[in-house]
Amino acid sequence: MDRNRTLNIDLNRIPSPCFIVDKSALRKNISIFDGIRKKTGVKILLALKGFAMFSVFDVLKPFLAGVCASSPHEARLGYEEMGKEVHSFAAAYSRRDLEDFLKWSDHIIFNSFSQWQQFNSQIKNASRAISYGIRINPEHSEGNVPIYDPCAFGSRLGVIRDHFKSHLLDGIEGLHFHTLCQHNADALERTLAKVEEKFGQFILKMKWVNFGGGHHITRSDYNVDLLCGLINEFKLKYDIKEIYIEPGEAIVFESGYLVTTVLDIIQNDMPIAILDTSAAAHMPDVLEMPYRPEIINAGDPGENAHSYRLGGLSCLAGDVMGEYSFDHPLSIGDKLVFADMAHYSMVKTNTFNGIRLPSIAWYDQTGELRIVRSFDYKDYKNRLS
Repeated sequence: MDRNRTLNIDLNRIPSPCFIVDKSALRKNISIFDGIRKKTGVKILLALKGFAMFSVFDVLKPFLAGVCASSPHEARLGYEEMGKEVHSFAAAYSRRDLEDFLKWSDHIIFNSFSQWQQFNSQIKNASRAISYGIRINPEHSEGNVPIYDPCAFGSRLGVIRDHFKSHLLDGIEGLHFHTLCQHNADALERTLAKVEEKFGQFILKMKWVNFGGGHHITRSDYNVDLLCGLINEFKLKYDIKEIYIEPGEAIVFESGYLVTTVLDIIQNDMPIAILDTSAAAHMPDVLEMPYRPEIINAGDPGENAHSYRLGGLSCLAGDVMGEYSFDHPLSIGDKLVFADMAHYSMVKTNTFNGIRLPSIAWYDQTGELRIVRSFDYKDYKNRLS
């Protein structure tokens, strides 16, 4: 990311705090996916767990096959707002949740053969045509952070080869696997080798295979040619009609921001600026991952003349975004802009401490700005009892 870029919009027009998505950046990203789609025929799904801002689905819809969902609410949102294919997966289904998934889904993927057997009679009564699949675990890790590695030792996600029950495949039309997290195509290449080694004989019986998410396709160094080659080779080798990928982050990579305001500046072992946002409530991945988000026109500590620790509103002692430096002293009322905040931020916000959720907006390079959602006390109260 070029941290010296600007939003090209008057920040005074934007309420604070506020998530804002650049539609022009979305168009740039989705054009890359469109090129891949045309070269391979791959079907691209938006992972709602990463991005579910349906007010900008009009930009994405023409180029996507649909969405992937992990809860009945996500499935319904995809059905109602994207209006295309809905692919659903959950680590386990309750009978009640599965009833809802059956209303909204075109594909339903089971995490175990035991659940496939448990609900076999229920799914036969579905009112719509649904294709069923099994998630497999190739026992191949590419992730460096265990909490985000779906193939880590002891993972609850996917059927490993030793427990794969081929005699129960009647009615199963597809396989799904997921090993990646912000990876390049070489990681997919290694994954496919393991998938073929362990499950190749079963792929030949399938109508579709889902390569999962984590493909960081819109990153500047991503090897698009290798990805296209892998998809085309796989389709030819196994005579597979449909290959799916379900990136969430890559579709909205570097398209979103969180606009915040400095409320106070205090002194402890260093200058500390308190913002009108919260890592704990508004960008929990900063604490969970953990990572240090970029801020436009800010550098690493000591890189510029004036360094600060940036903290949030909550009473959590560790509600800290990180340490940054600026070429000028910060003042109360200054606006700061966190970058790459479209994915895994809005979907993870919470109302810890009753802190108001950020507004949600989009803008275009034409200068058009729309505040699509603001939050108040009712949003906090109605989540409680």
